[in-house]
Amino acid sequence: MQTTVLQGVVDSINVVPIAQRVVAFLIGLIVVLLLGRILIVPLVVKALENRGFDSAVRSLGESVTRALIWFAAIAVAFTLGGFGAFLAAFATLGGALALAIGFAAQDLIGNFVAGVFILKDKPFVVGDWIEWDGQSGRVEDIDLRVSRVRTFDNEQITVPNGDLANNAVKNPVAYDTLRQKFVFGIGYDDDINEATEYIIEEAESHPEIMSDPGPSVRLVELGGSDVGLQSRFWIEDPTRGDFARIRSEYVQAVKERFDAEGIDIPYAHTQLTGEVEVIESVADEA
Repeated sequence: MQTTVLQGVVDSINVVPIAQRVVAFLIGLIVVLLLGRILIVPLVVKALENRGFDSAVRSLGESVTRALIWFAAIAVAFTLGGFGAFLAAFATLGGALALAIGFAAQDLIGNFVAGVFILKDKPFVVGDWIEWDGQSGRVEDIDLRVSRVRTFDNEQITVPNGDLANNAVKNPVAYDTLRQKFVFGIGYDDDINEATEYIIEEAESHPEIMSDPGPSVRLVELGGSDVGLQSRFWIEDPTRGDFARIRSEYVQAVKERFDAEGIDIPYAHTQLTGEVEVIESVADEA
């Protein structure tokens, strides 16, 4: 009796179609994975290299490609195995989950995409001195989500990449040379040509100020107490430390030269004039 029942159960299960589905599932999964790893991944990496992407972006592209290959392999395997209904339900659930994650992490995703463009376009690189939104410092690290900047007060600022990619960023050291400007104020009674000559001579005598292009001076303002002469000079291989030091040395040299030659550097002052009237009143006697 028990043997008869067991035999009926075995006969009711169609073993061959199930085995065929499993084999088709495995074949589809393995074939897609092999094709992806042998052909698609190397092609993606090579394309990213040819377009000049950073190693971090290439690594990210390779990881994303491998994940997509796994997704494609599972989808193909389920289709070949005849599990279309399960695949459709899985796709619906995955789409809803991706939509929810996208809304919840839109800022994170935005910073991530901005990091990719920063690494690709290279508006600045590690070691550059940059200025943005009233802040400045030297770039120490560029990640896919944030960039880390060390200020000149030795503080670290962690900046979301979206802030740097979507706003104006000044990179004073992007080129091999940097022009600097400084306005010297002289008195109205002083000789402009003579003061200009002293400013240029002190620039030419500084060993780290370039001679080609050479320094120049322009009259830029007539102030309330002084005449403004703007000095323009160039330095090579600029860094924040060099720029501050060279400008300080140069300005000090011009100040000392002005003092020696009798050129006045006036300062603003205010003179009060007028009269004070004192009125004495005597209270009526009771």
